[in-house]
Amino acid sequence: MFGIKKFILGLAIGLLAGLWAGVNIGYDQPIWSNPFEAPALTEKAKGVAADAWLDAKRAARESLDD
Repeated sequence: MFGIKKFILGLAIGLLAGLWAGVNIGYDQPIWSNPFEAPALTEKAKGVAADAWLDAKRAARESLDD
């Protein structure tokens, strides 16, 4: 009986830790950071600007290759 309790407790702790890390990986945050903390607006804007810059750079290179 004691083995089953240890197994269920370990399963619950592992599930919570895996969910915590999985949410952070999905949001591109450090694994052990707070998953409930909303990313700052400046960080979101930085990511969008970087993506736009890479897309513009790629498009310019493609147009020059033609």
